[in-house]
Amino acid sequence: MNLPNKLTIMRVVLIPFFLVALMVEGIPYGKWIALALFCIASLTDMLDGKIARKYNLITNFGKFMDPLADKLLVCSAMIALIEIDRIPAWVVIVIIAREFIISGFRLIASDNGVVIAAGWWGKVKTVVQMFMIIILICDFGGDIISVIENIFIYAALILTVVSLIDYLAKNKSVLSDAK
Repeated sequence: MNLPNKLTIMRVVLIPFFLVALMVEGIPYGKWIALALFCIASLTDMLDGKIARKYNLITNFGKFMDPLADKLLVCSAMIALIEIDRIPAWVVIVIIAREFIISGFRLIASDNGVVIAAGWWGKVKTVVQMFMIIILICDFGGDIISVIENIFIYAALILTVVSLIDYLAKNKSVLSDAK
């Protein structure tokens, strides 16, 4: 197993530790441990792709597992943030619904022998979602911070919808070419 795939697996393995640190009361510095784990996991997302492309270590496992690991990390974090009352459930439902739609679309494309790479809007959406999660975990409190949190929540939501529309528009032929 190559390094990018090991980093992807590490991202998945970090998720339960992140969730425990964030959600279990009584863990000293729990939210800060959760923040560190989330940041490390998020950085592996960027790092594994760069290494895979630079050293030509792209594998079918990586093509499948990397986006799945990203979705698991981000969706787990957002669901946990609902539980601790940091983000509205409806926002998370819209974001997760987009992920299901894109995943279904990719399955149809794959069935037709088409591989669809992540687009620019999707990458920006992921970065904004990750920053939103980081800010919400920090939970500094205060009116100004609350405004910043809401800006990130709605920016992530808007980018989620824009990236979905962009993805579907650019790849609409996949549905018309489906078997």
